[in-house]
Amino acid sequence: MNITINEELRAFIDPLTANESAALERSLLAEGCRDALVLWGETLIDGHNRYDICSRHGIAFRTVQNTTFSSLDDVMLWMIDNHLARRSVSDYQRGVLALRKKDIVTARVAQQAGQPDVAAPADAAGAPPPPWNTREDVAKAARVSSNTISQIERIQKAATPQLVEAVRAGTISINAAASVASLPQSEQIAAVAGGRKELQLAARQVREQKAGTRAPKESPQDEAAELRAQVAALRQKVDALSQENAELRELLASAP
Repeated sequence: MNITINEELRAFIDPLTANESAALERSLLAEGCRDALVLWGETLIDGHNRYDICSRHGIAFRTVQNTTFSSLDDVMLWMIDNHLARRSVSDYQRGVLALRKKDIVTARVAQQAGQPDVAAPADAAGAPPPPWNTREDVAKAARVSSNTISQIERIQKAATPQLVEAVRAGTISINAAASVASLPQSEQIAAVAGGRKELQLAARQVREQKAGTRAPKESPQDEAAELRAQVAALRQKVDALSQENAELRELLASAP
């Protein structure tokens, strides 16, 4: 049996962590490869990690064909939908996948704009794709908030590979990573090298700096306006303290 590995597809989905890979290897050695690998012709489109491990250890596996695709984009959309449906995928990974789907769907819709007789691509369930016109569309597909999608976009745009890996591994939250991503690359790398505590400290410093450099509001013209300004300031302090408490709880939970 000839099985072809398409490197673009292989790299399309984030690889397993070392712990995830070790757990999968133990499972395959103990129970065999119970789920069939999925092929599109000779191209492997689902089961890359299982294929690698089975090939190394001589573990038998089955294959099935999916002949419903007409292009590589179809395959990518199918892979994204499969991963978005899995419970084990993190919020960050789901956000990245949903943004990738948005790019593919948007490009295809633009390409088909001058071809009215060409049907719009359907998703893995056979239904027409959502419009993907807003960040809310992407957030709904990823099952996260639109603010989280905005933070993931900032991470993708400005974060170093080291910081991205820290987010993917769960060393730092999406919210904190979006703050750290605003730092120069050298400072991002240094923060990642310092571990969880250093990353949290860097995120907190960025937030405090942004809060301190905001343009002051206009002076209140009466006592009522002054009171409203004080209430707003107190709410900001409460939000900052709540965030700091959440980070401290996360730090305590990860402590040995």
